[in-house]
Amino acid sequence: MNPRPKIALYEPDIPQNTAAIIRTCACLGAKLEIIEPCGFLLKDKRFKRVVMDYMDFEQIEFYQSSDKFFEAKKNQRIVLMTTKGSISYTNFKFNSEDTILFGRESAGVPESVHKLIKNRLKIPMNENARSLNIASSVAIVLAESLRQTGLL
Repeated sequence: MNPRPKIALYEPDIPQNTAAIIRTCACLGAKLEIIEPCGFLLKDKRFKRVVMDYMDFEQIEFYQSSDKFFEAKKNQRIVLMTTKGSISYTNFKFNSEDTILFGRESAGVPESVHKLIKNRLKIPMNENARSLNIASSVAIVLAESLRQTGLL
């Protein structure tokens, strides 16, 4: 199988967003990684309504904690998407095996995670805007990663 980018969600807390991201990853051929704990149960009816039949547990990997995630990724490149980033995702050279990490909808990632990751990118927005919906952000950045690597 050809290398594909991976989308990682740090302790996601909104079931509809996670379900929409699962659908995006399924449609674009990316693996999804979820760093637990989640702020909801996979049995949540809001989650099930959005995910529909796109839930493929073979394309989703769960990590019991951020420590386990970073241990598993110690020899891989992680790219953090953050409103605190200084580099636009369009000015970054993605590779086909990147893990693109997104923080919690309510709080992003803790400072300790920021310090672990060298590549911190942002999606440029209007100066009065706070942030995009995470599902929209995943779609934007994943599509650019796939375009750059010729996988789209």
